[in-house]
Amino acid sequence: RIPGSLSHQKTGDWIKAELEKNGWDTSIQHTTQQGQPVRNIIGKRGSQRPWIILGAHYDSRQLADQDPEITNQRLPVPGANDGASGVAVLLELARILPPALDQEIWIVFFDAEDQGNIPGWDWILGSKAFVQSLQTYPDDVVIIDMVGDENLNLYLEKNSNSDLSNKIWGIAASLGYESNFIPEYKYSILDDHIPFIEKGIKAIDVIDFDYPYWHTTQDTIDKISPESLEVVGSTIYHWLLVP
Repeated sequence: RIPGSLSHQKTGDWIKAELEKNGWDTSIQHTTQQGQPVRNIIGKRGSQRPWIILGAHYDSRQLADQDPEITNQRLPVPGANDGASGVAVLLELARILPPALDQEIWIVFFDAEDQGNIPGWDWILGSKAFVQSLQTYPDDVVIIDMVGDENLNLYLEKNSNSDLSNKIWGIAASLGYESNFIPEYKYSILDDHIPFIEKGIKAIDVIDFDYPYWHTTQDTIDKISPESLEVVGSTIYHWLLVP
């Protein structure tokens, strides 16, 4: 799903079709950011406050620059966890969320998150472009990234809004997921929540950065645990249904 590739184009088309199939009003944001094309996929439902945005990036990295094999570092990253796991959770939420929730929900699939440290590119281009286009701001934003690891360890992320983080981690604990949602700070991550935070929007990043295959050619589907996706999806589902 490298930006500009045919598979990237087809992935975006498929995501949009899946949203439409499940009754979401869809649009595509075509724009540029720092000279690079951006294609964000957006699904909307509802019109009442609170207005909540759920996000994940769908692009995959051009270069496996963390691969232990030097010869693999010029190859692309398959991105089964880094990108696709968050997309999978959001598409399942799009399928199962009740249509009549008393809130406005946008599900946004961000482009060009994972191309930093590559000549001509930078990180989080899709979310930067998206936030710049907002006329008004959402109440809460939850970014989901790298949540498919079998050994799922979701620590509190240091840049994230603490109140929102604590609420979601508390819901996870009430569901019996306290061993996965660990209420301790560990990492400070540059991810798609940052452009929202910079605008004063309450946003968090749900991410397991303890993933040994990050930015390698080994980030493949056999590393992905359906149970881990269920833990994250179920937690966000119950958070959305809390009065």
